[in-house]
Amino acid sequence: MQDAQQTPDGDVQGRPKTLAEARVWMKTRLRSRTHPMNALDPHEGIDLIDRLPGLDGAQWAAHWREAGDACSASAEKAEQAGALDEACKLFMKASGLYFMGRFPCPDHPAKLRCAELERETYLRAARLWTLPVQVVRIPFAGREGEGDSITALLRKPANVERPPVVVMWGGVDAWKEQMTQACDALLALGIATVAMDNAGTGESPVKGVQDAERQFTTVFDWIDTQSDLDGERLACLGRSFGGYWATKLALLYPDRLRGAVNWGGGAHYMFQPEWIGASRYPDSYLMGLVETRCRMLGARNDEEYLAFFKRLSLLDQGLLDRRSAPLLLVNGREDKQCPIADLHLLTEHGNPKHVRLFPGGHMGLTPQTLPTIVAWLAGQLGVPA
Repeated sequence: MQDAQQTPDGDVQGRPKTLAEARVWMKTRLRSRTHPMNALDPHEGIDLIDRLPGLDGAQWAAHWREAGDACSASAEKAEQAGALDEACKLFMKASGLYFMGRFPCPDHPAKLRCAELERETYLRAARLWTLPVQVVRIPFAGREGEGDSITALLRKPANVERPPVVVMWGGVDAWKEQMTQACDALLALGIATVAMDNAGTGESPVKGVQDAERQFTTVFDWIDTQSDLDGERLACLGRSFGGYWATKLALLYPDRLRGAVNWGGGAHYMFQPEWIGASRYPDSYLMGLVETRCRMLGARNDEEYLAFFKRLSLLDQGLLDRRSAPLLLVNGREDKQCPIADLHLLTEHGNPKHVRLFPGGHMGLTPQTLPTIVAWLAGQLGVPA
């Protein structure tokens, strides 16, 4: 494991953050409106961070839930009074507070309840949007111990008879409810969106096992059966760790996808023991990265964590030299959660890939990043951006 250190900008690397250091980290990202702090009100968030009593699951969840409950109660009153726009804003605000309460993963009963409340308030807001969310539950032929359905959030653009579709998912801590900004940008161009949970997260029926692509292809199959969606113009977007699955799907189904985006995900080096050790406590992550990854993988200890991660390598699975669907690789040049070496490795195998690197760390979060991804997806689907 790398030595503990503090980076020049104050971020902690190589060890867990203290409460005081976590507060600094959170305020920095609140100011820049960067995940996961972009869900908070920029002014009220400062006070909430200052009053945060601790980082353990019980104190963390109770703190954010109290704020979420108050906001949700205000939303209820606004809805009952017929102030639907205000109710919508308040339900979304409450959902963001509950998201913080379950962040980065619901590994405590109090966090699990926050995750449930996050979904409930999100859907109460989303049903009031001009382009509302339709919850779809798609039958899934899971194995023993897996679920039997996939929950996805469908949104369709206005006045488009059979729109093309982008299926998207997040990483280990950003779930389908955090894909709203990307959905909005694509809908504005006349592209339908299906947001789902990454394998091993949210309401996903499977853990992050080696062949968890089964859940994504099930959604693709469902899209093909929908007369009001153009399944022949299909693309996918995987955010953070979810970019790994977007890459694998592009390699396995080169003729099915018009395009796939790996936005900050790994391919091979990310899953090797040396990188797992070096990235255990990256400065770009608030807390609990290993615990969150273990929950996603279904790993119960470090030994299983190492073994389960290693089996995900696309190089070891013999997939990298396959022809892929058009693939866009996006990341920040200084990512400490996912090695840039994986991006370079992908460009050295198979057919040529599209690449866009941005300044900064994990995912290269700049004002230009999402618009660049959306424009590329639109181009692949034959839609003017």
